[in-house]
Amino acid sequence: MSDSPERPMFETYRCRDCGSETGFRSRRRTFSERFILPLFLLQPVRCGECFRRDYRLIFTPVRDRLSDTTRIMPGKQSTTSNRNVA
Repeated sequence: MSDSPERPMFETYRCRDCGSETGFRSRRRTFSERFILPLFLLQPVRCGECFRRDYRLIFTPVRDRLSDTTRIMPGKQSTTSNRNVA
């Protein structure tokens, strides 16, 4: 197998339902997702457009979960903290 620039080493994410190239890591829910899927080098992935959940190789490049990337730093106030929201 050659490392040619025409074919990347790892396949990029593409949703099988809508064809979107935006995928996010999804939470591992069940026993099989937590302990059996990693044995087969699989991870749960959710499409960013149609929200379809699927399993892909752990080598497939996808984004981190949104809730993991938008954490508020302790000690810093966010711009929305001054608003009164019911």
